[in-house]
Amino acid sequence: MALVLYSTEGCHLCEEAMALYQAAGKTAALNVIDIAFDDTLFSRYGVTIPVISFQTKDGSVIEELNWPFDSFALTTWLVKHGID
Repeated sequence: MALVLYSTEGCHLCEEAMALYQAAGKTAALNVIDIAFDDTLFSRYGVTIPVISFQTKDGSVIEELNWPFDSFALTTWLVKHGID
């Protein structure tokens, strides 16, 4: 399983989402993917980032957490998926 943060450079909301994740104290790696370099990702997430996605190893999306979210919503979502 993989945990992905869809983001782009200079996105203050994305920085906020990353800070919330770090503050949650989780040890699972959060892979950051910049959508600016992929037309498909930009089309999908261009106006909704930041988005945290829980995916299978092959990239199939299991569930996504869309902005806006706070620390409680993020922690609840992570626990629901067994992410520590």
